[in-house]
Amino acid sequence: MTAALAGCSGQASEATTTQTQPDTTTTSTPDDERYTATLAPAGRVSFTDPPENVFTVLLHHADMVVALGHGETLNGMYNPEGFGQIYDLLLERLPGVSVDWSVLADTWNPDKEVLYELDSDLHLEDPALMATMEAWDSDDVEEVRTAIAPWFGNSLSRNHSEPPAAWVDQYQYYTLWEIFEQVATVFHAQDQYEALADIRRDLLNTIAAGLEETDQRPSVARFLWRGGIWVYPLNGPGTVRAHTRVFDAEDALADVPSGTQIDMEALVEADPDVILVDGGLGPNWEATKQELYDEPTAQGLSAVANDRVFPIGVRYGGPLMNLFQLEMIAKQLYPEQFGAWPTYEGGPYPDIADAQQLFDRQRVADSINGNV
Repeated sequence: MTAALAGCSGQASEATTTQTQPDTTTTSTPDDERYTATLAPAGRVSFTDPPENVFTVLLHHADMVVALGHGETLNGMYNPEGFGQIYDLLLERLPGVSVDWSVLADTWNPDKEVLYELDSDLHLEDPALMATMEAWDSDDVEEVRTAIAPWFGNSLSRNHSEPPAAWVDQYQYYTLWEIFEQVATVFHAQDQYEALADIRRDLLNTIAAGLEETDQRPSVARFLWRGGIWVYPLNGPGTVRAHTRVFDAEDALADVPSGTQIDMEALVEADPDVILVDGGLGPNWEATKQELYDEPTAQGLSAVANDRVFPIGVRYGGPLMNLFQLEMIAKQLYPEQFGAWPTYEGGPYPDIADAQQLFDRQRVADSINGNV
């Protein structure tokens, strides 16, 4: 695979760059053999073939690569052991889909030499995000772009965070699926994208129809529980809320800034009808839930009294996580409309009966495997 960054001006590059060593060799490629994809802040990037060796950091990009049927191209991501374990819980329900997370490098704040060693065809990550990492600055980002391979990704859309000063003029915020559409272009996998986008549209239509059947909206608290409570919003802009804001639920902790730690007394005062525990899905769910229930003041919570404390996946997920989380949260918040979330004691995503599924697992698996 060869690729070239066109830059933020939007003008196409006249050549592609092949990297087999840290040195750069320029070759001429006819225009009719190239294709392009565009995503701020990197701009327009041209390719001759889909990438075969792909660097990622944040999970939504890695999810997209897997969703497009190219999971074997991944060479790194943030916390592959931990996040890979969570994704395996979902992939268990998608026939014929698997990823070997054990071979991936952990790429959070990596030494620049790690990127030379990985020698990727594409750095599927936001260059502005990389410039905020402790070991990096804008010069490092530019060096990697020119000496190894281009950047292509958008991560600050997760919370609509302010980009570094050097990236402000070219930055743009996208929805999760807008980013996914451009990543699909990079992999020449528009058919897979369209198939998955159709599944999502059907799922959103199902959810909208169910919500029309009731004007009751539960109050919900969403937080990470690690022996303490770190609050994350349900609603508002950002890709990390793509899994929750469609449900039009009342955020019981709407006045608490994202990522803020609160005590149990503050949670009891808010008294949500439902609690969603970020990162709760997995083998430790029963222990996590019991630890929360054992807090003396937690007995005053309506969600605890009514046993409406549920696990969800991870807020940084991509399109596959989005599909599963839309289904699980629909069942957790509105059981009468969408069927109750089954009793879950940990382990893989529940094996929900076909008639109770809000999207077709085989259809998703077929899309990933190219049977569209």
